[in-house]
Amino acid sequence: MSHTLQEPATGSVPATDGHKPNTTLLVVYLALGGLAYAVLQSLVAPALSTIGKDLDATTSSVSWLITSYLLSASVLTPIFGKLGDMMGKRKILIVVMSLLLVGTVVAGLAPNLGVLIVARIFQGAAGAVLPLSIGIVRDELPKERVSVTIGILSGIFGIGAGVGIVAAGPIVQHLNYHWLFWFPLVLVVIALAGIIFGMKESPIRTPGKLDLVGTGILTISLVSLLLAISEGETWGWGDFKTIGLLALGAVAMVVFVFVELRVKSPLIDVRLFKIRGVWTAHVVALVFGFAMYGTFVLVPTLLQLPAFTGYGFGKTATVSGLFLLPTVLMMVVVSPVSGSIVRKNGPKPALVIGAILLTAAFVLPALSHAHTWQILVSGILTGAGIGFGLAAASNAIIESVPMTQTGEAISANTIARTIGSSVGTAVIAALISSHTKLFTLPTGKTALPSDDTFMIGFWACAGVAALAIVIALAAPSLKNRMAAAKKLGVEDTDSIVVVK
Repeated sequence: MSHTLQEPATGSVPATDGHKPNTTLLVVYLALGGLAYAVLQSLVAPALSTIGKDLDATTSSVSWLITSYLLSASVLTPIFGKLGDMMGKRKILIVVMSLLLVGTVVAGLAPNLGVLIVARIFQGAAGAVLPLSIGIVRDELPKERVSVTIGILSGIFGIGAGVGIVAAGPIVQHLNYHWLFWFPLVLVVIALAGIIFGMKESPIRTPGKLDLVGTGILTISLVSLLLAISEGETWGWGDFKTIGLLALGAVAMVVFVFVELRVKSPLIDVRLFKIRGVWTAHVVALVFGFAMYGTFVLVPTLLQLPAFTGYGFGKTATVSGLFLLPTVLMMVVVSPVSGSIVRKNGPKPALVIGAILLTAAFVLPALSHAHTWQILVSGILTGAGIGFGLAAASNAIIESVPMTQTGEAISANTIARTIGSSVGTAVIAALISSHTKLFTLPTGKTALPSDDTFMIGFWACAGVAALAIVIALAAPSLKNRMAAAKKLGVEDTDSIVVVK
């Protein structure tokens, strides 16, 4: 095992202009911005059929409301993350929150599907809100508050996703789809005003310029991969377009790595990926993204299936959404707890705990999902697992990279989570559509997802979550960091980055 001595990996650097921010309000503004983005990401998904009917759009066309959002977020997150490191995180955060504001207003007023898709592209551009927020926290807050605060901000993304799923049903049932955007707009406005008027710019900068060649290649790769994953079910997984885009995305990603190794100021420093604390955090984020969105598809579908199937529960969209409330509440409770564990013991224990809880959350309904209590317990375990895991993954990143590279490193982690979410949604959706059972009704025969669909789906998510346990166990421990500090004669273990 080798170790490198770098600038402190956590904590803050004293500001050169002597400003003392109100750190409590700063965290509130950042949390509201992250919550608004996360809610808008998931809020649309349960309402796609309603939006399609209102706008007279086909299922494949309306699915672009999700696809456009994911593509925009994946492409622009590393760009804005890098610009934040170079030009100032608060300045770029104002830009991305303004784009979110514009996108949300346009979406609320959208008269047709085309305008709504454009609005979703603007909203997705705010994907960099998490890496920028974490960078600001790392720059501005006292070291002893950093891990817990990052735990809260990371958990906000899971919480927001759950809130969006829960709230979508009642909103479209009692109002109309336009209100899916008017309600989150309040959060966006408060967060943006707070960032503009209640926050000063951090003095930490990374000299350099934007790597335009790398940006173009990464854009081609991510757009190709996510487009194939998102549309694969519609086009067919064996279709030339699907296979071609997957191949193009993979080749472009390899080219991107070679280019980034050779440029002076890379968009994403791929050398960071050799650091054990970094690559393990990225893989865990990928897995957790898969599992989180897997459950957001599986559970509501199972609950809304008619009771005459013998395994469905016949719940309305509103009621089935409420079953995800325990998941959201556990994220609220557990995320700061995870941050506290990280502060005392390093990220590894929280990563392992989160992965174990998430695996158990899917094993339970895979064995039996005949009763609602099993769904509720699974949701509680899911929320606890995600709360521990995502918060620890973000903390693992900032403990492993220099402060000047926080934005690009967390951006890569956010992309990993987004890709995992896309893959999880696509895989479970494909499973549901391919495993059906015919039921004879007075109105004729109808095909519905079979019971095997859910058993296979829960086991698939459990298997993916079990992979996270293995990866979490490979993460560097606090003992490694302390040993490295002792070897180098350094008292502050935050100055040590464990490479491998």
